[in-house]
Formats: sequence, structure tokens, C-alpha cells
Amino acid sequence: MEYVTAVPHPRSEAGEPARSGRRSLAVALLSGALGAAVALLSSRQRWAEGTATVAGGAFPLTAKGSDVTGVPAALAIVGLAALVAVFAVRRAGRLLVSALLALSGAGIAAAALLGASDGSALDEKAAAASGDTSATVDALTHTGWPYVAAAGGALLLVAGLLALRYGGLWPAMSGRYERGTGGQRPRRAPKPVDPDRPEDIWKALDRGEDPTGA
Repeated sequence: MEYVTAVPHPRSEAGEPARSGRRSLAVALLSGALGAAVALLSSRQRWAEGTATVAGGAFPLTAKGSDVTGVPAALAIVGLAALVAVFAVRRAGRLLVSALLALSGAGIAAAALLGASDGSALDEKAAAASGDTSATVDALTHTGWPYVAAAGGALLLVAGLLALRYGGLWPAMSGRYERGTGGQRPRRAPKPVDPDRPEDIWKALDRGEDPTGA
């Protein structure tokens, strides 16, 4: 008769955190890198367009995301740097960097959604084109790029939340040397001096040692 036990296998339980760490790491890296790239790309696209009335008639105007707000592009760079820095720190430092990564994503999404209906950048261009400081843009329309930038911020936010939850299971950069060596390689012990070999005697004298062993 086959023996059946209700005790779970410890190997499978021990391997589950490692698998969760690998999966979360892959998703966080992909989400963070893609989110930063999307936010940067979106900030260079046209977010709004309209017309300004000048002496010669209607003058078309357009505003890029960077004209409307510089927050998404700036926070995308901060988020990308935080994504890399997650692997350079440990414990409390990793939690702080992970929180910065999540806040960067949330800030990008908020700024992009606020800029989706903002016409102040085009109003400034209309005033400059017409020479009238009180001039405003006509026939104002917006594109879908602000929402694409918000989606990029959401991806960075996901990466930050994964880092906060599973960052303790992720690997970290190791130092070049162990602390016990004081940052230097251990010196090799000199070879014993053979009194029958003159070159060994001269090498010992160069090192300031007594070749006679006295």
C-alpha cells in the first residue's frame, strides 16, 4: 500500500518566494522601462491645437506636451533612475527608492490628465502671435497623447508598487571586495628562501628580509 502523507514538501514552499521574486522583477523592469519611454515619447508629441486671430486672418497653433507641462518628462527620468537605483541599495534604502519610483509614476499620470484639457500654452502662443496679451486661442482641440502619457505613468506606478511589495526578494549589486579585506586584495605570503639559489637570496634582501632566517 502506498504511503500518503499530509506534510507538504518543503522544497516547493521554499521555491515559491524565489519564483514570485523572479516574476515580479521581470514585470517591474518591463513596466518601468516601458512606462518611462512612453512618457518621454508622449511629452514630445502634439497635445493641443487651435487658431489665433491675427491681422492676416486665422493662424494655426499647436502645443506639444512639453509646452503644456514639463512634469511628465522630468518625472520619467527620475523614475527611470529610481528603477536602476533599486538594485544598488538594500533594506530601508530600497523601500525609499521604490516609493520614489511609485510616486514618479503617479505624478506623471496626474500631470498628464490635468494637461489633457489645458489650453494655457496655446493662449500664450496666441498672445505672442497677435501681439495682444489678452488674446486667446480659438477652436481649441486636444489629442489623445496626454492619456498615453498617463498610461506610461501608470506603468511606472505598477513597477514601484511591485518594488515595494517584492523588492526584498530581488538581487542587489555586490561590492567588488568584501569588507573584511578593507577594500584591498589579500597579499600572498612570500615563498620560502632557498639558500642554494642566489636569486632567492637577492629577492629576500630586496624585500627587506633576512635570507638566513635568523
